[in-house]
Amino acid sequence: MRKLDLAYVTLAAELLQRSLDAQFDADFDEAGSFQKKTVRGREYWYYKASARSAGGAREKYVGPVTDPEITHRVEQFAAIKDDYSARRRLVSTLTREAHLYSPAPAVGNILEALWKAGVFRLRACLVGTVAYQNYGSVLGYRLSEVMNTGDIDVAQFHSVSTSVQDSIEPILDVLRAADPNFREVPHLNDKKGVTKFSSGDLRVEFLTPNIGSDDRMGHPTPLPALGGAAGEPLRFMEFLIHQPIRAVVLHKGGIPVLLPQPARYAVHKLIVSARRQTGEGKDLKDLRQAHWLALVLRETGRAFELSEAFTEAMGRGPKWRDAITQSLRRMSDLNMGEVQRTLAAGE
Repeated sequence: MRKLDLAYVTLAAELLQRSLDAQFDADFDEAGSFQKKTVRGREYWYYKASARSAGGAREKYVGPVTDPEITHRVEQFAAIKDDYSARRRLVSTLTREAHLYSPAPAVGNILEALWKAGVFRLRACLVGTVAYQNYGSVLGYRLSEVMNTGDIDVAQFHSVSTSVQDSIEPILDVLRAADPNFREVPHLNDKKGVTKFSSGDLRVEFLTPNIGSDDRMGHPTPLPALGGAAGEPLRFMEFLIHQPIRAVVLHKGGIPVLLPQPARYAVHKLIVSARRQTGEGKDLKDLRQAHWLALVLRETGRAFELSEAFTEAMGRGPKWRDAITQSLRRMSDLNMGEVQRTLAAGE
């Protein structure tokens, strides 16, 4: 674990802003216009393409009017210009000098394809190890327990997917544009819904919170905004992806994505570790990631964030409390005490 110089933290913030600008520049042609639209009592920005544009006049979901980042870019759209070469230089500086994590090219290309297709614009969120890998620039630390993986997990609320009134192109086409060997992986319990796609050592899986009955477990939930993909319903996922944050993946010119809040990620790892002690080591990886995130949150004066997330999770019910308590007890036995120390600091 090593704290980054302030100069690198500033460069990372600049890269994120430029990447978000680039997203608007790529997604929305200057000939179109932005309009507010009320959906279920809330205002959202939609972009209406010009009739002269490819595909003709159609609406694309942009995001909530209450999101200041989005509203600012809508208002400043005419002045936004993409500067790819400058962004490439920023990425190079952050990876070569600050030694921040950069994904393997094959993984980065898939994330880039998902971004350009609009997956993150439609409020899907990276979760799992790929999310953890990219917290370094957010927190201003070079993290421990960062390892290469070919597993890319993307989560989206079903309610969001059905309400945005927009969709990316077919998800298999999106993935094959980056790697033509991608294929659907049939679901064990439901042949109609596909949640996994693979190509050799690469795997992309779509997830969604299960906040209903246990009858939904193991049965894919359609996510219409994601080009025909379905989501594997999982418990505790709604806690993890609530109010995600923006971050940038250090690949090519930077890829703007959504990640879970670091504190929620750490607490979620305490829960899932206790529920999947399979002997494969994933449970220990979960605990180590929670341990290191807790340390960084305390070192950066954000211990209160972990305390708030912890308190919320403990209030969700006995299953949540039992899992968290079990993981904390196990971490104590393994001499991993950063979560407890950070919680004490955040009181």
